[in-house]
Amino acid sequence: MAMTNNKTLCFICNEEKITYVCEGCSKEFCLMHLTEHRQMLNNELHHIASEYNEFKQTINEQKQNPQNHSLIEQINLWEIDSIEKIQQKAQECRENVIKSCINDIEMKFKDLNKQIQQLQKENEFNEINLEYLRNQLTKITEELNNSSNTSIQQSSQPLISDISIILSKKPTWNKWRQNAITVAGGNGYGEKLNQLSSPTGIFVDENKNILIADYDNHRIVEWKYNAKEGQTIAGGSGRGNRMNQLTSPTDVIIDQQNHSIIIADYANRRVIQWLNQKQQILIDDIDCRGLAIDKHRFLYVFGWKKNAVRRWKMGEYNNEGILVAGGNGKGNELNQLNSPGFLFVDEEQSVYVSDRYNHRVMKWRKDSKEGTIVAGGNSVGRNLNQLSHPLGVIVDDLGRIYVVDAGNHRVMRWCEGKEEGEIIVDGNGDENRLNAPVALCFDDEGNLYVGDWENHRIEKFEIIL
Repeated sequence: MAMTNNKTLCFICNEEKITYVCEGCSKEFCLMHLTEHRQMLNNELHHIASEYNEFKQTINEQKQNPQNHSLIEQINLWEIDSIEKIQQKAQECRENVIKSCINDIEMKFKDLNKQIQQLQKENEFNEINLEYLRNQLTKITEELNNSSNTSIQQSSQPLISDISIILSKKPTWNKWRQNAITVAGGNGYGEKLNQLSSPTGIFVDENKNILIADYDNHRIVEWKYNAKEGQTIAGGSGRGNRMNQLTSPTDVIIDQQNHSIIIADYANRRVIQWLNQKQQILIDDIDCRGLAIDKHRFLYVFGWKKNAVRRWKMGEYNNEGILVAGGNGKGNELNQLNSPGFLFVDEEQSVYVSDRYNHRVMKWRKDSKEGTIVAGGNSVGRNLNQLSHPLGVIVDDLGRIYVVDAGNHRVMRWCEGKEEGEIIVDGNGDENRLNAPVALCFDDEGNLYVGDWENHRIEKFEIIL
């Protein structure tokens, strides 16, 4: 019997030999050339480590001479103008600049250095590891050299002006591609994992994973980035009011502190929290439809029957909450709402409510007794100064209001104080036509996601400016 030939061609010498596969590049090498290949990888690792040391020296130089930083120079000029009254504030701001612009990056370099040292010590690495290290080094280097995401905020006050350090300001979003990409659902009405049934609330996390309140399927599904189907992460056990069931959920948000999800369990008249498949009813006996959490960890819930928005301190639900909007019966006065749709809370704890049957968006400042109209309010219609049954609402860092104009099948942007808005997504393309859109959300790059209710899908409109 002939001996089995287990030889293959070596990638380097192209001769038939016993070869070994490199997991990083998936190429086959004979023993001699495998050793050479490993030495080449080792040299590349040393080169990356050398680049790291060069940038570490740059960091040390900036730490030793922080006065050379452009933001520090601005702070020093401000300090001279304001003399003794602002010296303490100037020192605080200097420390914040050093901490945010240098120390934080240094910590990332230290973490990267540990990974490099570990690879050098274990001598277990391949092209994939090296590509990861190089990408991380490039990313951190860009952070060090680019201070455009950091600025000084100055506000006028008597005698002196106060300043603070503003970090990572979000981009100014202007235009989006009108041809949408379906990123969830879009396979007809149904309960399969690649289908949605009347999606309502949506939430996009920092990894561009999409959480969806799948209304008619009585579940919350998560679609991973670029996934072909979702996975059920809450509910999905049929319609019901048991702890592991949902009935017609309308909204879902994430509590970033413990990474739990909080759900407006609409037909069960409760707000329920899911954490690692364990459930807890936070607020019971409430006609909830929309949810929000602010930076001070207050949970906002509106009851559509009472036409009111109330808030609770997270973890303190043994009371009726604090009224923050509406609560004066159904109507169209400035202290009233009429079947609100969704809500948003900004950094100043102002509450924005899409006042659906009044065809307007209302803004209620903290502790105010009535709201102001910031979008629509000119009866139902499709002119630029009108809305028709508005639903999802979001406000960006510049105070611009984005609202789903559901009855007109479009998304609009309004600037507070302006008499009319502008259409940013009209959904009028043949394949991309929106049909009764409900919710909207942005990812951290400014891409727009819209819950397309009647088409049972989530549409993504990519930002172009």
